[in-house]
Amino acid sequence: MLDIPGFTPVTPTADIRVERHGNRAKCLQRLIRMDLPVPQTVAIPFATVREIAEGQMPDLATLIGLFEGEPMLLSVRSSSEAADWGGPNAVLNIGMNDAAHGWLSKTLGHAAADKLYLRFIRSFAIEVMRLDEEPFDAAKTPSEACIIYEEEIDDPFPQSIADQLAAVLRSMARAWDGTSARLLRQAKGAPGDAGLGLVVQRMAQGMGPGQSGSGVVQFVNPATGEPKVTGRYMGQAMGRRDLRNSDKAIYLTRDERGPSLEDLLPEVYGELLKVGARCRKRLREEMQVEFTIDQGRLAVLDAVRCPREARASVAIAAALARDGIIPRSEALLRVSPDTLSRLLHRQVDPGAERVVLARGIAASPGAAAGRIVFDSAAAQAAQSRDEACILVRRETSPDDVRGMHAADAVLTERGGTTSHAAVIARGLGLPCVTGAIGLHVSHKKRRVILADGRVLREGDEITVDGSTGEVMEGRVATTEPALNGAFGDLMAWSDDVRDIGIRVNADTVADATLSRTFGVDGIGLCRTEHMFFESGRLTVMREMIFAETGADRAAALDRLLPMQRDDFTALFSLMSGLPVCIRLLDPPLHEFLPNETDGIRSLAEALDRPLSEVKARIESMQEYNPMLGMRGVRLGIALPEIYEMQARAIFEATVAALAKGVDVRPEIMIPLVTARREVELVKRRLDGVAAKVRDETGVDFDYDLGVMVETPRAALRAGEIAEQTAFLSFGTNDLTQMTYGLSRDDAGRFMSAYVNEGVYPEDPFGTLDVEGVGELLLLGASRGRKANPKVILGLCGEHGGNPESIAFCRFAGFDYVSCSPFRVPVAKLAAAQATILAAKKAD
Repeated sequence: MLDIPGFTPVTPTADIRVERHGNRAKCLQRLIRMDLPVPQTVAIPFATVREIAEGQMPDLATLIGLFEGEPMLLSVRSSSEAADWGGPNAVLNIGMNDAAHGWLSKTLGHAAADKLYLRFIRSFAIEVMRLDEEPFDAAKTPSEACIIYEEEIDDPFPQSIADQLAAVLRSMARAWDGTSARLLRQAKGAPGDAGLGLVVQRMAQGMGPGQSGSGVVQFVNPATGEPKVTGRYMGQAMGRRDLRNSDKAIYLTRDERGPSLEDLLPEVYGELLKVGARCRKRLREEMQVEFTIDQGRLAVLDAVRCPREARASVAIAAALARDGIIPRSEALLRVSPDTLSRLLHRQVDPGAERVVLARGIAASPGAAAGRIVFDSAAAQAAQSRDEACILVRRETSPDDVRGMHAADAVLTERGGTTSHAAVIARGLGLPCVTGAIGLHVSHKKRRVILADGRVLREGDEITVDGSTGEVMEGRVATTEPALNGAFGDLMAWSDDVRDIGIRVNADTVADATLSRTFGVDGIGLCRTEHMFFESGRLTVMREMIFAETGADRAAALDRLLPMQRDDFTALFSLMSGLPVCIRLLDPPLHEFLPNETDGIRSLAEALDRPLSEVKARIESMQEYNPMLGMRGVRLGIALPEIYEMQARAIFEATVAALAKGVDVRPEIMIPLVTARREVELVKRRLDGVAAKVRDETGVDFDYDLGVMVETPRAALRAGEIAEQTAFLSFGTNDLTQMTYGLSRDDAGRFMSAYVNEGVYPEDPFGTLDVEGVGELLLLGASRGRKANPKVILGLCGEHGGNPESIAFCRFAGFDYVSCSPFRVPVAKLAAAQATILAAKKAD
């Protein structure tokens, strides 16, 4: 192997490494090792590219001397460590000059040579030298373009290939360090100091006598992952840009609608199929292959990981594992939890009534509804109010990335499936429609004019369907996705691997039914207060709140008892054989009372009391800081009838379910505990109710009692609390609020500033703060287990669906995490990945 400072010729034995030269350089080496027809290539490592950006150029004469042939035409492509991190656009035909133009005129013809030369002058001027595009629009010949170039830059167009290559390398190296490029790749998970490699490659001409052209092919459907040859090919063309910008491309496979590559060059088409199969087996991935045909001869220019939607990503990983190409553990690691989350997006209900306002390109799947906003600031403001919004732009730019993070969907007047909006939206999992026909967006006037003249203004509600490209009026009903096949395989393999339980936060039969389809391990949090908000029950609940005596409270609670009992019986039956953890009433009672005049008047009528009395009573129940006031266990101690009613409902539901042959595993959780004595008081009453129900029914049953650890004191005193309980379930929503002294309902107003300024690395309500809140979890778990080795540890906050938080809980020795139904698949995959990675680290 040649030892050349600053760059490395790519050969089968060269020392090419992803972490030094990038993903593309390594992939090209693998293609060469497979004996595929790859043009001669040289790799420039990250370190050299950094030096180029600082003004230190490698020995270009030696580099150029490695290439052979006439004319000497080269291309330069970016090679970042991860293909998804992107990089500057490729520059083709470096070395195109007067001499090369004369040589090509003899072989390709004067018109083709003119076209190549003119295009290179334009691209070099605009993309490399950063000149304005407009002056070059008037150039019809290479000589005219050279004159314009000299007028714009006060220097003649460079004829030396070394000068051209130096300018290209310098431009690409510095573009990588630009602010926009850095923000874009960081949005995709790249570290701030990520390096860029470059590959210099001998041009394989797609313009010449006979059958010559360029194409791109992939061997699976990018939407579904099913086997299917797709792509484009165009004769007398060079590079992907020609393919994207022309309507003259033809089919690859035989098609009755027109000519195809399979018809014109069946041997080359057969070669491409073999290339795809070999790449799949040897590279252990579905690849998209860029190729050139030079007078009937195939050249493979590049192979990258096939672009794919969420559904295809899961299908491809599962298919590779089923075919024995990769192990199941690797298939699990290849699907990011975020990708799986995108697979769970809602779709517009096919039977729903809809008024289509506009149609565009279906750029990113899923459906979302929200209020129109026109810029990032408005989108972030809507997010802080927890209000769904649709970011509407003429076209997006890197400046809009933060707004796209905050939005629920994106709609653009311009663009296509590869536009900035489409690419970023797919990366973020946002529904996106681009290139909406007839749409005119005015950012200044903050309005959208539709094709028929109607006007939409900021704040108007629309629904965006990124799967069909439709934009609809108002909020349109959506349906949940159907999940099977590869998704089912992935869930089954996750269950085989993970060593931490995944439960669900479910308050209704609908939630529990959905979670069972995902293969959940039980209910980790049933919030009983949600069962009281139905209109019929709410009135009875309010009567109980307004009761003057314990007897009156008990009478109202007696009416609520059968409602709660039926709810619990249904949940027990549905979750037969699995634990069901029911949290006793938690919120302050005033949350059940109206605060608007009409609501207060209606309540007065329902209670047959004077309006002034009802109003005064509601005002008297207001608290200065209700989240730290009369709620949780404090209700159970101050108003014991409430918890006693709920306990009776749970125990009677247990008896009813047992009579049906249901395997019942009830757990009762006390919220907002701060002291052991609170647990003792509530436990004594619950045990008393249980004894009465056993005596009344003659049925013996057991239940487990636990607490929700959501105050710092409960975490610190977990040892003495665990002596009285069977489980500790950490409620990280309130625990985070109390540890930080932050309201999660209000923190959105300033959280983005805090994260941007580096005060917090992440929003602590989205990703568990392992340094602060996490230390409380570790202390609580350790002290709880020390006092009661059999105590079960769980986490039931929203962090239960966050992959990083799940990995931490597994590390901390938790038995399970619990999350909302649609986060269960994400949590299961994340748990499996954490188990696999921990095993690899241990090895």
